[in-house]
Amino acid sequence: MSVSSAYRPDPCFFDLGPEFGDRVQAADFPQTILRVRNDRAAATVGLETLSDDEWRAHFGRFAPLPGQPGPIAMRYHGHQFRTYNPDIGDGRGFLAAQLRDDQNRLLDLGTKGSGQTPWSRRGDGRLTLKGGMREVLAAAMLESLGVPTCRILSLIETGEALERGDEPSPTRSAVMVRLSHSHIRFGTFQRAAYYGRKDQIEVLLEHARSLYHPSVAPGDAPGFLAAVVEASARLTAKWISAGFVHGVLNTDNLNVAGESFDYGPWRFLPHYDPAFTAAYFDSQGLYAFARQPEAVFWNLTQLAGCLKLIAEPQVAALTEALNGFGPAYIRHLRAAFLNRLGVKSLGEAADQRLLDATLALLRDKGEALRWEPLFFDWFGGFSSSARALGGVRGKTYQGEAFDAFRFALLEHEPDRPERLEHPMFAAPEPEEMLIDEVETLWSAIEQGDDWSPLHAKLARLDAAGKAWAL
Repeated sequence: MSVSSAYRPDPCFFDLGPEFGDRVQAADFPQTILRVRNDRAAATVGLETLSDDEWRAHFGRFAPLPGQPGPIAMRYHGHQFRTYNPDIGDGRGFLAAQLRDDQNRLLDLGTKGSGQTPWSRRGDGRLTLKGGMREVLAAAMLESLGVPTCRILSLIETGEALERGDEPSPTRSAVMVRLSHSHIRFGTFQRAAYYGRKDQIEVLLEHARSLYHPSVAPGDAPGFLAAVVEASARLTAKWISAGFVHGVLNTDNLNVAGESFDYGPWRFLPHYDPAFTAAYFDSQGLYAFARQPEAVFWNLTQLAGCLKLIAEPQVAALTEALNGFGPAYIRHLRAAFLNRLGVKSLGEAADQRLLDATLALLRDKGEALRWEPLFFDWFGGFSSSARALGGVRGKTYQGEAFDAFRFALLEHEPDRPERLEHPMFAAPEPEEMLIDEVETLWSAIEQGDDWSPLHAKLARLDAAGKAWAL
C-alpha cells in the first residue's frame, strides 16, 4: 500500500454504531476510468502517493483504505423545500473513510454515485458524468474564492449508460469522492428527533461538539448551537460575496461544521439579481440568491428544535443562540466583501458603508456589470484605480452609484497590495464560472472526449486561488 507517512486513519463515526448508518457495498462498475485526481487535496491526508491503479481500486472499486472498516450509508432525514421527508439518507453515496489532515482536522471521504443503499428508494444510486464534472467545478471555484467547501478528490467514469428524465439520455456515468470536514447534517439530528431518541441526540451532540466545535463544553447544547450558527453565518456570507447560489438548501445539505458540499443545480451570478435561482424546479424562488440567509436560518431553527428535546430548561439560551445568526451574518458579510475587495477594515460604520455601496453599484449597473469582474477590477482599492479605469470595463465605472462606491472603497487601505503583482491581475478578465463556460467544458468531453479544457480550467482556478490568498 502506497499511502504516505502523513496518512492517519480515524474512523470516529463508524464507532457510533448501527443506529447511525448501514454497512453497504459499492456497485460493481463495468469500468473505472480515472478522469480527475486531486493530488493537492490528497496530499493533505497522505493519499497523493497512491499509484493510479491503487487510486482506482480505492476510489472506483472502494477497497478499504488501511485502518478503515469499509463503507457505511449514513442515516438522516431532512426538510426538502420545507417539506419533511423521513425516507431519505445516503441513497447514492456513503462514508468511505475518515482520516486526519495535516492540520489534525478530521476529514471524511464521502462518495456520490457509488451504488444503491437501503436509502435509495427507487433510485439507481448512480451519478452522471456531467453531474460529477459540475461538482468538480463548483468546489474548485469556491475554494479559489476562499469559501469553506468540500474538495472533490476523485472523479472516475464507470462505463454505464444512465437514463435521466431531465437531460439527454442515455448519458455517461461516474463515481465521485469528496473530501469534506463533516457529513453530519442538520438532518442527522432530525432523524433522531423524529423517533424521539434523546439518547441519540445526546450521542450526536457530544460526537459533533468534540470533533468540530471542541471549544464548547461537553453537554452544552446552546453553546453547540451557537457554534453551528456562527459557522453557518460565515459560510452564507461567503456564498453571497462569491455570488454563489447553492440551489438546494435543504436540511440534509447543511452540516454542523459550516462547510458547503453536495453541489447539484448550483450557479454563480452573471450579474446582481436577488431573485436569481439555480434549480429549475425552484419555481417559488425559495433558495434564490438573496434568500439564502433566510433559508439557512430556517434550517438552523430545525436543528434548534432537535436540541430542545435534550435541553428543555435551556430554551431561552437556545433561542438566544439561534437569534445570533442575523448579527453574525452581517458581521461576516462585511468581512467577506472587504476580503473580496482586498482592503482592510476601517471600523463597523465604514465597512458597512463599503458593503452597501458595492451592492448599490452592482444593482445600479445591472447586466452591464458582471458580478465577478467588479471584485477583480477593484481588488486592492486605490491601488487598482488605474487598472480598473483603464481596463475593458473602464467606461462602465461612472455615475453617482460608482462615485459612492469609489469613495467608500478608497477610504480603506489596501490589504497586502503586493498581491496585485501576481500575473493574474494583468489579465483583462478574471476566472469566472458562468453556465455557458460549464456547458462548453462539458461539450468538449461529450463530443470529443477531450478533458484538456477542464483540466486547464482547474489549473487556472488553482492559480487564481493562490493569487487571491498570497
